[in-house]
Amino acid sequence: MRTEESGRIREEEVFESIMRGGIIEEYRDDKPYPSALICGRTKNERPVHVVCAYSGEDDLAIVITAYQPDPSLWLDYKWRRGK
Repeated sequence: MRTEESGRIREEEVFESIMRGGIIEEYRDDKPYPSALICGRTKNERPVHVVCAYSGEDDLAIVITAYQPDPSLWLDYKWRRGK
């Protein structure tokens, strides 16, 4: 896992963010499984983005990466700022 400005993102924080968050972008053409960007917050209100792939056929979710979004690139951590 990467070390972020606010410290390492722990496994339980990834889980909390997924459970408390929602999909903000979908990547349906990703291979071998479609994936999605989830924006959520930990119990301590830390914003975390998690990219997950999902296979409905195998009932399998795979965490690809998790990071703390840069507020200069995101509005309310959910919408990309214009360039």
